[in-house]
Amino acid sequence: MATLTNATAAAAAGVPKTAVVKPLPFISSRSLSFPSFKQSISSFKSLSLTKFPTLSPLECSPNPSPSPSPSSLKSRLRGGETLYGIFLLSFSPTLAEIAAFSGYDFVVIDMEHGPGGIHESLQMLRSLTQTNTPAIIRLPESSAAWAKKALDLGPQGIMFPMIDSAKDAKKAVSYCRFPPDGIRGSAHTVVRASNYGINEGYLSNYMEDLLIMCQVETVDGVKKVEDIAAVEGVDCIQMGPLDLSASVGYLWDPGHKKVKEVLRTAEKAVLKSDTKAGGGAFLGGFAMPNDPPEELGKRGYKMVSGAVDIGLFRNAAVEDVRKFKMSLNAGSDDDEGEDDKDSDEKYWSE
Repeated sequence: MATLTNATAAAAAGVPKTAVVKPLPFISSRSLSFPSFKQSISSFKSLSLTKFPTLSPLECSPNPSPSPSPSSLKSRLRGGETLYGIFLLSFSPTLAEIAAFSGYDFVVIDMEHGPGGIHESLQMLRSLTQTNTPAIIRLPESSAAWAKKALDLGPQGIMFPMIDSAKDAKKAVSYCRFPPDGIRGSAHTVVRASNYGINEGYLSNYMEDLLIMCQVETVDGVKKVEDIAAVEGVDCIQMGPLDLSASVGYLWDPGHKKVKEVLRTAEKAVLKSDTKAGGGAFLGGFAMPNDPPEELGKRGYKMVSGAVDIGLFRNAAVEDVRKFKMSLNAGSDDDEGEDDKDSDEKYWSE
């Protein structure tokens, strides 16, 4: 059977001669070359920037030079700011978003007392991305395994509970650093902390922005708090008023005089450390009904946490029910219409 030429085949198919295209050369599987993901991004970014007027050359740089971020928690603390944050125990991404849009300087994702774990913490971090709100993950316990999994998610800070000595603090710092400076397990080529390996400068500056916080929550910890604050790598001492009150013997009375005395002793010891000289630690704490956030700020706390998401919702819900129950008892048919109008106006004004 005769073989049709390109022109003959085209004519038979009704295609004009001018549309005939030369046959493609044979391509073997060996000759196929697929660009890598990074090469594809590089090729895209090499296109004329006039087509993408919102991009600047700096924004198109895949590997910015490593340097500490001026907006990081560590930079702001070193600049003398007092930061205000909230603890998130519900592990609700929606409440995390609300907290971020509300303007908190930082949030603490609490794996110690909240029901969530690593997977839930990841969802919380993603919900905070839009506002670039710094997140600190509080570990359920001070261990290398928990620290490794939390740090791989890429939080800006990590909080270690129940640190009672300088030895405990040194271990905590070692959990955050790769060998030979520490014992953190390495998967930096694929984890979220390094933008899944896209940030090639991660190893050069991963410690610059990471805030390491050690919680002092017992009488033993208070006795050694000055030594803990002096450990190289410890950035902040976070006081734990409830556990401290329990350690002193007044679990139900964190405002007891003896608890206050122990707390003040710890505060003064931390404040003695010289953070401006590159050593020492900042003071952080959680406000209590007997010790509001503004008082912590006056006493030299630089990281003040004033609320818990669950507590805020609980208080609002209890008050909402209380108001409704009281309105049933205090209301009358005569002023029912006026009350409805006032309630409607109040609702929309809120």
